[in-house]
Amino acid sequence: MEFIFYLILILLFTKLAGDVSLRLGQPAVLGKLIVGIILGPAVLGWVHDSEFIHYISEIGVLMLMFIAGLETDLDQLRKNWKSAFAVAVGGIILPFVGGYFIGDWFGFSYYNSLFMGVILSATSVSISVQVLKDMNKLNSREGSTILGAAVVDDILVVVLLAVLMSFSGTEADMSLGLLIGKKVLFFVVAILAGGFLVPWVMKWLAPLRVTEATITAALVVCFGYAYFAELMGMAGIIGAFAAGIAISQTPFKHTVEEKLEPIAYSIFVPVFFVSIGLSVSFTGVGGQLGFVIVVTLVAILTKMLGGGLGARFTGFNNRSSLIIGSGMISRGEVALIIAATGLESGLLLQQYFTSVIIVVIITTLVTPPLLKYMFREPN
Repeated sequence: MEFIFYLILILLFTKLAGDVSLRLGQPAVLGKLIVGIILGPAVLGWVHDSEFIHYISEIGVLMLMFIAGLETDLDQLRKNWKSAFAVAVGGIILPFVGGYFIGDWFGFSYYNSLFMGVILSATSVSISVQVLKDMNKLNSREGSTILGAAVVDDILVVVLLAVLMSFSGTEADMSLGLLIGKKVLFFVVAILAGGFLVPWVMKWLAPLRVTEATITAALVVCFGYAYFAELMGMAGIIGAFAAGIAISQTPFKHTVEEKLEPIAYSIFVPVFFVSIGLSVSFTGVGGQLGFVIVVTLVAILTKMLGGGLGARFTGFNNRSSLIIGSGMISRGEVALIIAATGLESGLLLQQYFTSVIIVVIITTLVTPPLLKYMFREPN
């Protein structure tokens, strides 16, 4: 029953920490992220990463992005697609160049340096989504651009990683044409299913004379999209987000939203926030403190500047551009997955793995207070 003890600790302390964060004028999610570090091996060692934590947190992040899709204003997303693309491209070019030069500076090989560029190019807006939701800014012009840019960023970074693995010889059989074709297929199927299949599934399953048939139908759609996204080489969170958008266009939107949020935020989402901190360990990092500081500063500044310039060039003012750049900083679970892939393929050196994970965590911790600060009303 150890997992029950883990759940007790996670649920109790995330709610308490969230409350303390709000009292201190910070987003609740910041406290929840810090709780993961405190409860985990880095500090108290009360909660350890496990298969149970992993699976619950996976469901949590899928639900979080599904809810974001449900609440997204599709018209606002369409209006800002050019800005979203520019933000994504700007938020990849500068971090990629910065990461490459860091690797070169610290004596990495050519391909190891390129991989540092790839990992700094990643973006995960699951944390930004929570902050935007808390501040009621998810459907603002800036919020819609951040969401759109994250989808584009995910596609481009996966392609970039595949190209690097192909040229470095770690994935010799990978076809770039097939890779891009699978991404295109995902969006074609997701759009067609959203227009025809999803409404039919909801109309067919929702009236069943069993308990909570509507929410079950919605979760079937959510997890189905996420699974298909993974099959096509995309992050499951992109599939969940697309599923949310699809259901938001049906008459079941409000019912699903009202019933899913209590389920997600009572158990699954808190476990996801804590799971991020559980991967932190300070063992052996003392000798690489300079590396951690340099990479962290480059990771934050290049993403903020690159995304911000993309927004500025497509019509946003300086304040909005900084908001959008701040929303793209978090590397989150996307970078954790890429780091694990790099370690397995030899593109990320074993001795730097922990330091890179700590940088990912720091970018995730920095995002909530920075985003809130940027959104503050100017005097």
